[in-house]
Amino acid sequence: MNLVVGATGMLGGEICRQLVAAGKPVRALVRSTSDPAKVQALRDLGAEIVEGDVRDRASLAAACAGATAVVWTASSMPFSYIPGENDVEAVDLDGAKTVIDAAVAAGAERIVYTSFTPDVEHPLRNAKRAVETHIKDSGLTYTVLRPSYFMEVWLSPAVGFDAANAKATIYGTGEQPVSWISFPDVAKFAVASLDNLAARNAVLPLGGPEALTPNQVVAIFERSCHKSFELQYVPVDALAAQQAAATDPMQQSFAGLMRGIAQGDAVDMTEMLKVFPFELTSVEQYAADVYA
Repeated sequence: MNLVVGATGMLGGEICRQLVAAGKPVRALVRSTSDPAKVQALRDLGAEIVEGDVRDRASLAAACAGATAVVWTASSMPFSYIPGENDVEAVDLDGAKTVIDAAVAAGAERIVYTSFTPDVEHPLRNAKRAVETHIKDSGLTYTVLRPSYFMEVWLSPAVGFDAANAKATIYGTGEQPVSWISFPDVAKFAVASLDNLAARNAVLPLGGPEALTPNQVVAIFERSCHKSFELQYVPVDALAAQQAAATDPMQQSFAGLMRGIAQGDAVDMTEMLKVFPFELTSVEQYAADVYA
């Protein structure tokens, strides 16, 4: 049995779909407050639904019972974030450790954990790295996935990339390459990691088929929509000042992630694709889908 934590999220839901398509049993951990439509969609897929909360160890016993593998995709950021209650410390740090400990106690064998490559220091990054260490010390066979920036998030209006209105906020000069990756591709790696020997006790940096600067990304979108984008550049110094002035861990983390784009996050996938021979989604394909 494969327990997916964060199953109602974008990545977690896609992993559930791909596991079912591969004929692998899926158990989806959901909260009592989870969107009923998303829970029903998981049920319609054929996933076993179990209610629990990563902040409550006792509630995880049923979720972990009989599970051989745990796939972690959950995060407090950004949609379920509640300061002091459902935040980076409670979910991304302590919650993840609680799930790992519960999985070990239940006799699980392995974990696939979703982290990320950008290494600018901020609360979410620090939580991810601490959990990675906890996993390595747990005795579980592990795979840590470190994808670069998701196209569907970081090339969307949520963070200032408004393709529909041909406007974009560019962090830094826009001249540093980033290996933008599509979340269904990350799901492919998560599912394949359960069986691929190369993923055993491994940290896998993941990116798309090519590293592109934000300015190159804008040019691709301009060609797709036949319009010139209106651009606003945010200097690195301004991002650093924003992070330093922020008092909330989510604000600090978003500023840190923006700084990561500004400094670049290129991932060479040449060797990885020899072991995981996937066809990865390009930014050009993603842009075409956006405008379609």
